[in-house]
Amino acid sequence: MNAPYDGDRGQSAGGDPAGQVPPSAPPAQDPYAQSPAQDPYVQEAYNRDPYWSQDLSAQDPVTEALYDRASHPPPPPGAYPDPQRLYEQPPAQQYAPDPRIWAQTPPPEPSGPSRRLPYGDDPRTTQYTGVDDLVSSAGDEPPQQDAFAHLYRDQQGTGQMLTDPEPKAAPAPPAPKKQSKAAGLLKSSAVMAAGTLVSRLTGFVRSLVITAALGAALLGDSFTVAYTLPTMIYILTVGGGLNSVFVPQLVRAMKNDEDGGIAYANRLLTLVMVALGAIVALAVFGAPLLVRLMSDTIAGDPAANNVAVTFARYCLPTIFFMGVHVVMGQILNARGKFGAMMWTPVLNNIVMICTFGLFIWVYGTAADSDMTVRTIPADGVRLLGIGTLLGLAVQALAMIPYLRDTGFRFRPRFDWKGHGLGKTVKLAKWTVLFVLANQAGVLVVTQLATAAGEASGKDGTGILAYSNAQLIWGMPQAIITVSVMAALLPRISRAAHDGDPGAVRDDISQGLRNSAVAIVPVAFAFLSLGVPMSILMFSSSGLESARSMGFILMAFALGLIPYSVQYVVLRGFYAYEDTRTPFYNTVIVAVVNAAASAGCYVVLPARWAVVGMAASYGLAYAVGVGIAWRRLRKRLGGDLDGGRVMRTYARLCLASVPGALVAGGIAYLVLQGLGGGALASLVALVGGGIALLGLFFVAAKKMRIEELNSMVGMVRGRLGR
Repeated sequence: MNAPYDGDRGQSAGGDPAGQVPPSAPPAQDPYAQSPAQDPYVQEAYNRDPYWSQDLSAQDPVTEALYDRASHPPPPPGAYPDPQRLYEQPPAQQYAPDPRIWAQTPPPEPSGPSRRLPYGDDPRTTQYTGVDDLVSSAGDEPPQQDAFAHLYRDQQGTGQMLTDPEPKAAPAPPAPKKQSKAAGLLKSSAVMAAGTLVSRLTGFVRSLVITAALGAALLGDSFTVAYTLPTMIYILTVGGGLNSVFVPQLVRAMKNDEDGGIAYANRLLTLVMVALGAIVALAVFGAPLLVRLMSDTIAGDPAANNVAVTFARYCLPTIFFMGVHVVMGQILNARGKFGAMMWTPVLNNIVMICTFGLFIWVYGTAADSDMTVRTIPADGVRLLGIGTLLGLAVQALAMIPYLRDTGFRFRPRFDWKGHGLGKTVKLAKWTVLFVLANQAGVLVVTQLATAAGEASGKDGTGILAYSNAQLIWGMPQAIITVSVMAALLPRISRAAHDGDPGAVRDDISQGLRNSAVAIVPVAFAFLSLGVPMSILMFSSSGLESARSMGFILMAFALGLIPYSVQYVVLRGFYAYEDTRTPFYNTVIVAVVNAAASAGCYVVLPARWAVVGMAASYGLAYAVGVGIAWRRLRKRLGGDLDGGRVMRTYARLCLASVPGALVAGGIAYLVLQGLGGGALASLVALVGGGIALLGLFFVAAKKMRIEELNSMVGMVRGRLGR
């Protein structure tokens, strides 16, 4: 074993550097040796080297001195982990090993500096010299370089820095370019996430204003049916195939075609505009049949049918603007512009908020005006219809300036044949079937909910109340689970591509457990505080309808857990490019939802039928999760970390129960004591929410739920505490 090197003496601490001369023997005299005081390059150089304790490759002075740090810069501060000490357990692997495989697939290397050597040679920037090169260049005079210059560069602040003899610096390695691309990707993701969040929040405000203007009775249901028709027709006809088939072809054409895909984009946009124009003409002409298809109850009432058909004929032209907006947005995405498609829906929501706000300013809220399908004026219907159409038109037309900034100019092209547009239609088979199964369930629920609302004779028991409660219920899923999986999806896809089922399993398990920390307590919050939430937000439509919506929200509540799990589990199939299994799973969910909703409509009183339909929605996703879980576990070799995931969800549910009971008791007492108004609901919501969160946090800490501790530690680290 070699003795440790003493940087001040330039020899081993025990004598000769080779360790062969005994301590009593005098050291050999080196005629070329200089004392440290005479050598300005070696004098106290290594004592002040900040990389001495970190560079595992610097074991002797010659290698350290000749190491070119200009070509191999050190990693940024904090990127290199502390060296592992002797006789210490190795750190836990990021990807747990699969005991059934003898030779494990190595995990992907990090994009930053190597974990083994901080200055490991990069084959892209390292030039290797062989014997032939040395012989051929033996007569050449090598350039004179100062091999010790990097030592003085490292001593900035402690001594005078020695400049390079040549003013031109060495070419930078490609690492900064990767960092800039990553930074751009993160910036684009942040813009998209912010746009999605703002769009959902303004959409929620739009629903509040619509409910306040029209109420949650038959008038509100009539507008909801008319407003839902364009989206349903668009998805059934063009939307599914457009998003899943034509858009990838568009991106591929922009990358491979000589003109950057401009001709293909013009053909696609022209084809979509012509197809959607024909669909709009047919839909407007057949609006009465479409309304009857959505709701026999509304179509059977002459006044309600008249209002619904009038609203539908104003709303159906928005199908055209939906398709144009999607195609323009994907053209921008292919050109690296991601923000416009996420932020322009905010304009639609703002226009509709202003439109319904103007309606309220003229006619008053539904609670004050007592407006019905028989008393609403024709000018009011015209105002709401034009405002709804104008919102989608503004959303689509706002994309044109962004397209012009990228250099794209739309030129109609009708030469569709022979350019691959017809062939791609065959690829949309599973997507179209997926959409049909999903929309069939929506159609059944709409028919039953409108019939139950009319039969009950009470406000807040129809399809509008169902839609509003579902909108509130789905927001945590869209904000929490989608955000968690957005960070894990690239890793899952990479692991699936590399054939590493253990990594896919670990990432899905992590996504389930991390999202459960927030999803589970929120679900119990909806269960215990659904009534004060709805009264606070929808009291302008009447206390009775707001309270009914609160009961529907409570029925939705616990279904949020399987709904979130379903979203995460299906990402595993998409990582393996399997779209058939999600289709079958969606069919099962739609069938169970429709059957259970029909059973609730038949068995329960009309007052509680829609409440039962909301509970059926969560039940359908619970059945779908069970089937999808077994299929994904089989796909990953029989292991999906189910025991750990189930323990986490069980502990979180047990930690949420005491807080939910106390919060529900506080809300009930406050609403009974202070009345059922908005102020009492605010007090009940604040008091119950504080009690629920406090008790949940204490119980989760006592149970030592590691995911909660990790989340708290991350939040404290971000806050600098």
